[in-house]
Amino acid sequence: MRKPMMAGNWKMNKTINEAVTLARAIREQVNDVNSVDRVLCPPFIDIPMVSAELMGSNIAVGAQNMHWAESGAYTGEISAPMLKNLVTYVIVGHSERRQYFAETNETVNQKALAALAAGITPIICVGESLEQNENGETQAFVSEQVKAALAGLAAAQMADIVIAYEPIWAIGTGKAATAEQANDICGGVVRQAVGELLGDEAAATIRILYGGSTNDKNIGEIMTQPDIDGALIGGAALKVESYVAMVKTTDEVYQGE
Repeated sequence: MRKPMMAGNWKMNKTINEAVTLARAIREQVNDVNSVDRVLCPPFIDIPMVSAELMGSNIAVGAQNMHWAESGAYTGEISAPMLKNLVTYVIVGHSERRQYFAETNETVNQKALAALAAGITPIICVGESLEQNENGETQAFVSEQVKAALAGLAAAQMADIVIAYEPIWAIGTGKAATAEQANDICGGVVRQAVGELLGDEAAATIRILYGGSTNDKNIGEIMTQPDIDGALIGGAALKVESYVAMVKTTDEVYQGE
């Protein structure tokens, strides 16, 4: 069975003090929930202090982005070697990075390769726009994103990779896909694309998260879906009560199986 994951993407929120306070409160309430992987992804400036706060806990830290080069003249960027002793995961290819910072399938692939080389697990984001969804282009578009992101990787590496399906039209809008819709894409498109590229065993191994207006009210239904292995959480991860509730609900769902 694939272990579920609740990954909180804090985006550009929380000062260092605020981040440490939030991490501490989460640690106090869900450190002992061993059936669910918990990942907190604060802004770069917060990572060292959040990592220190969570040291010795069962809660992992992730970065929200990274560059594919090990070093060089890339002003303002952070490399995998700089992150490797601070984080376990890194989000790559989030739709906001693609939209606002011109990231492409090629650069997402480069970042995934660089993360793996440094021993960091990439959380690779894919997802379509509202227009693409309404035009029936979801399957072709998302499948191509998945295959491009995984180019050059082997089937054995899928256990060290996470994919997050985040329909752009559902991110931060309060308009989440239904649990059934999300499962159809996670299984029938994302997992299928992995299988076509690397085989059925790889497809069965890789964890696929759903993201897009997930919260403590809808997570129970989402986590009952067979092809959804967790959530990449935005706004709800910034509040102790909602994030903790999502972790505990997921724990209940999986303990009940």
